[in-house]
Amino acid sequence: MNDHFDPYVLNVLMPDLVGHDRSPAAFVVYLYLLGKANRARRDTVSASLQTIATETGLSKSAVQIALRRLKRRGLLDASVTATVTDPVRRVLQPWLRLRRS
Repeated sequence: MNDHFDPYVLNVLMPDLVGHDRSPAAFVVYLYLLGKANRARRDTVSASLQTIATETGLSKSAVQIALRRLKRRGLLDASVTATVTDPVRRVLQPWLRLRRS
């Protein structure tokens, strides 16, 4: 199955996170979570730190830092608290809201 990403993700978000923020790990983690969310046709994803680390090739600490950055940037819902027993994360796409306005 091919994942389809909004052109905004590659044309705007990638240069912003990788170039401006100097955080390629945040971009990789966001792509991973967005892909999982798209495939599930939901905005929530169940993925532990270890799962994200293993499936992206990043260390757990790099994933933790990336998740914090994504929450600060409004790309993950900061009000949703993932736990060890319930590792749910809500993926946001704020640019879609702006387009509808």
